[in-house]
Amino acid sequence: MGYRTKTLGLFGFMLIFMVAIGYLIGGYFMGNWIAGTIVFLIIAAVMNLVSYFYGHKFILKHYNAKPIKESDHPTLFNTVREISYEADIEMPKVAILPMSIPNAFATGRNEDNAVVAVSQGLLNILDKEELKGVIAHEVAHIKNRDMLVMSVAATLAGAVTFMARMVWWQMLFSRRRMNPVLLIAMVLAPIGAIIIKMAISRKREYHADEEGARISKNPNALADALAKLERSNQTNPLKKQNPTTSSLFIVNPFARSAFVNLFSSHPPIEKRIENLREMAVDFSYL
Repeated sequence: MGYRTKTLGLFGFMLIFMVAIGYLIGGYFMGNWIAGTIVFLIIAAVMNLVSYFYGHKFILKHYNAKPIKESDHPTLFNTVREISYEADIEMPKVAILPMSIPNAFATGRNEDNAVVAVSQGLLNILDKEELKGVIAHEVAHIKNRDMLVMSVAATLAGAVTFMARMVWWQMLFSRRRMNPVLLIAMVLAPIGAIIIKMAISRKREYHADEEGARISKNPNALADALAKLERSNQTNPLKKQNPTTSSLFIVNPFARSAFVNLFSSHPPIEKRIENLREMAVDFSYL
């Protein structure tokens, strides 16, 4: 099954999940499950629109990203230009994050608004070919509109969590007898939404690795870069930022939790590297 089919399947499951929550909320508080579902979906749609038009600006400001010109960092700027040409997309804007932790991300709702942001720490430890591999990975995200997909996934998950909390407080202070089914649903709903969001994120990362390796024509360089970034980020994880932004980055910059696989925004780094090494063997025959 292709990654697009799997992603659509996960989104479909998320929508069904939301309708089910709307059904329970509407039936319990409004006496009409259709009204509950519609209200729930309208809230999610509004949140999606805000995320679609302004999400990339919030993220760049959150991480103090500094837009650059070619004269500010010729190597980085020209690498983005070269990789964008190979990927047949408009060159995105380029920004540097004032972070010693080596990492990178892409953001923006489409090619016209896209930004590739890399940290100063990444520029300090990667060679030219490794940098090309990382940029190709991020350009692949832009080409496939993964930022939009993940914004929608994050917003849907956020809507589920928001509604669950709202219903929880209403039930807590209401004189009505608590509905056990609704109570269980409100506890499990945010967990389920996060699991689905993270599953979508992992699928997109696998595909961006594969597409980025094809664009850069050097799977081993991207594999080497991932190994370097993983070691650095786990030795010195990011601590003063919001962990919910972890799915933006090429590797998870935050310390791992106890539920690494189920709640991780990224696939296991060993598996990603293994896939790229296998691609490199295929490339050697071309």
